[in-house]
Amino acid sequence: MSFIWPAMLLALLLLPLGLAAYALLGRRRRGHGGAFGPLVVRPATRSTDRRRRIPGALLVLGFGVLLASLARPQSVVSLPTVEGTVILAFDVSGSMAATDFQPTRMEAAKAAARAFVARQPSTVAIGVVAFSDSGLAVQVPTHDQATIVAAIDRLGPERGTSVGQGILISLNAIELALNGPATNYYSNRSPEPTPEPTPVPPGTHAPALIVLISDGENNESPDPLQAARLAAERGVRIDTVGIGSAAGVTLDVNGFRVHSSLDEATLQGVADATGGTYFGAENQSDLSSIYDNLDTQLVAKPQAIEVTALFVAAGVLLLLAGALASLRWLGRLP
Repeated sequence: MSFIWPAMLLALLLLPLGLAAYALLGRRRRGHGGAFGPLVVRPATRSTDRRRRIPGALLVLGFGVLLASLARPQSVVSLPTVEGTVILAFDVSGSMAATDFQPTRMEAAKAAARAFVARQPSTVAIGVVAFSDSGLAVQVPTHDQATIVAAIDRLGPERGTSVGQGILISLNAIELALNGPATNYYSNRSPEPTPEPTPVPPGTHAPALIVLISDGENNESPDPLQAARLAAERGVRIDTVGIGSAAGVTLDVNGFRVHSSLDEATLQGVADATGGTYFGAENQSDLSSIYDNLDTQLVAKPQAIEVTALFVAAGVLLLLAGALASLRWLGRLP
């Protein structure tokens, strides 16, 4: 329990003054009662003594709670929220211009990704990575969906395919989103060696997810499975989306006729190595349903919640209980 305005707790010092005033009022009442002649005094019992104390105790406690509410109390509560960091890693190699998806594999993947982004809550940060024969972070993770969609719109087919580079750049984007950029850029000191992260079980880092969209045809280093094992050691899950058909299609690339088909084995291996799931899409409707099944994580996040209203309600209830008890057992209001 903490307080937004802790200085207001000094108001609790008013309680002793209130108790002194209440005691003085009680003595005056007893003094006035004696002026009207003899009274029949019944012997007090333990139960009546306790009953006489209960209304006063309830009133004191009620006033104390109300005075404490002036300090605006807050409590840390673990609230379930959908949050995390999702990296959409797009294959932008030349083979993504294939037309076995209409109008092309690339455009179909972008359309489904835009719909996926629109369905995410504002608590999920989404980044965009494009990879062909190298990797490039097109958009660092952000909560601004308009910026994310604009980054997706800029994507277009380029050269070869390096699935491993796409994974490595995605891991760097997650690290940047969680820990921020490195500091001391202008220091002339030799940089400290970067410690190797301690391997953790696959999927441990639940709030971070890489969604890798590719036809799986890798023709550049590094080895995709080796990069996937690095992601697994960091606890990052990779869900892979295979876009294309097993039969494939023949493309005209720089004057050469190239046949391109879906390599499910590579994408399945990447997903299995990280505890992720492989989704195979053979047409536009399959691709849309795949994005429906890519769930972000529901996590319990500690948040400080102001509970002033609860304090006020409790204080008022205690005052009412004290007043009713006084009427019931003493025949008068305090």
